[in-house]
Amino acid sequence: MSPAEMKTALGSGLLSFPVTHFDAENRFAAESYRRHVDWLAGYEAPVLFAAGGTGEFFSLSPREIPGIVAAAKESSGKTAIVSGCGYGTEMAIEIAQSVEKVGADGILLLPHYLIDAPQDGLYRHIKAVCQSVDFGVMVYNRDNAVLQADTLARLCDDCPNLIGFKDGTGDIGLVRQITAKMGDRLTYLGGMPTAELFAEAYLGAGFTTYSSAVFNFVPALANRFYAALRSGDRATCERILTEFFYPFMDLRARRKGYAVSAIKAGVRLVGFEAGPVRAPLDDLTAEEEAILQGLITAQEGLLAAA
Repeated sequence: MSPAEMKTALGSGLLSFPVTHFDAENRFAAESYRRHVDWLAGYEAPVLFAAGGTGEFFSLSPREIPGIVAAAKESSGKTAIVSGCGYGTEMAIEIAQSVEKVGADGILLLPHYLIDAPQDGLYRHIKAVCQSVDFGVMVYNRDNAVLQADTLARLCDDCPNLIGFKDGTGDIGLVRQITAKMGDRLTYLGGMPTAELFAEAYLGAGFTTYSSAVFNFVPALANRFYAALRSGDRATCERILTEFFYPFMDLRARRKGYAVSAIKAGVRLVGFEAGPVRAPLDDLTAEEEAILQGLITAQEGLLAAA
């Protein structure tokens, strides 16, 4: 997929990040993962992100990532596959080039490792990664890698394959400045944890889509919410927020890392052998999984009423 085609695909619908499946020995469980990706590809999501944040990129070794991306490509059909990428510049380049070789359609460049950096350093880091590959690159604006509008403009001028901007800061003032300055040069993706909670605000700031973590285990509900959002059906959005997403947010907030752990628990509860999360994360307790099971059961009623 060319960068221009990837840019179009990103903006054409809801996006998601499949969790990475592990077996009892904490190794990548390729067969279970392929079944899950195949199931997700049957719903309306034009792009899936393999080995992304919800896919525990931060706990994977660089040598594992190409195999995960290749497994996703084998099972995704016509759905485009974007790989997570990150760490320091040299390691990010190695990851980007390795996933390009196995057929990834692009990368999402996550924040670099550990230290803060000045805007010029972020510019040089992102430019080096973009220029090391031919496919489309999206940047993830969050934590220690927050781009100012002028820096992003320089990157857009110098990197034709920079085609997407994902925001996880929640700083609507900054992102509105960016969308006003860049216009349609980029596709804009919402990237806050449990993105549905922020989707209306981001839509008003010029973001046409977002990545839904809950798509991993309730894809029909995620699609229903997205359709209601884009059609201006606020009553449906508010009902789904009230009856599913706000209770899910309360569960997610119980412990650090549950933004990932709760998603993986949901995947297990709907019948996929996704395995546990890797350290440094912890899995949900049995009591918390029971709460999540209740939400999964309740969403069936929400779909029937929609």
